[in-house]
Amino acid sequence: MTTEQLTALLTADPAAVIENDRRHYFKQIVQAAEIVAANASKRPVILLAGPSGSGKTTTALLIERELERRGMPTHTLSMDDYFLPLTQEEIALLHENKLDLEKPTRVDIPFFQKQIGDILSGKEVELPRYDFRTSSRVFEGKTLRRKPGELVLMEGIHALNPTVTSYADQTTRLYVSVRTRISAKDGTVLHPSKIRLARRLLRDFTGRGRALTETIGMRERVDRGEQNYIMPFKQYAHCSIDSFYSCEMSVYRHFLYEDLNALLPDYPDLEDMVKVLHELPETDEKLIPTDSLLREFIGGSELNY
Repeated sequence: MTTEQLTALLTADPAAVIENDRRHYFKQIVQAAEIVAANASKRPVILLAGPSGSGKTTTALLIERELERRGMPTHTLSMDDYFLPLTQEEIALLHENKLDLEKPTRVDIPFFQKQIGDILSGKEVELPRYDFRTSSRVFEGKTLRRKPGELVLMEGIHALNPTVTSYADQTTRLYVSVRTRISAKDGTVLHPSKIRLARRLLRDFTGRGRALTETIGMRERVDRGEQNYIMPFKQYAHCSIDSFYSCEMSVYRHFLYEDLNALLPDYPDLEDMVKVLHELPETDEKLIPTDSLLREFIGGSELNY
């Protein structure tokens, strides 16, 4: 897909492009739900993995909604809530962008596996929440007791890693990422990883209070972590979803273009992102439906994150 093609489509009828993107993505949601439903009696746990910025949370919640529509009660949990709290020394390293947050050992694996085992056996568990602003785990009285026939959907970057999640014979496994590329007029190709970076820049700023430069500074470790700890396990997925929206970089233009262009002298490897953003028309975020995956990154979603 080229910026020239996208510009023509978005200039002529942006609402039609957005609706076409939405239908393509939701078709994949339905297909994933059908696979889950077909195996639900033997595989009550759904594991959904993907690299950072792939849209795992929205994908999980929409699959839950589709399963609920089919009369299959589903509980969606985030593996982020099972991260180990950071020590003061680790917090200091985090602020200096010197802490590797991508390793599977960031997950409190014994605690996570015990809770999954208890949930599968119908025991009541008190669910944790990870506070990213304080890098700590908190308990707020939220509990879960899985009833017979109910499903549990667990999403996280390490969800397909068997050393982390185990219980392979009781799980349906899904993988989500961006697979489509965008080409600029001069042939420069914007890799899917850069599209996910644009998503993370927005999400981290609006939801986690991180400056753009902080997220940019983490990208090398994030990319290395994806190659080492996430992508090797996508082969275990029963179904894969491409979360790319053809309109998204045009939507992000308003939020990112000026700031990223100003940062180019310090981060020249962002030239491909800036070039694509420059060549695309700006699409009004108000046109984006409130259940759109893009709302995970720009805000204003109707979904309960």
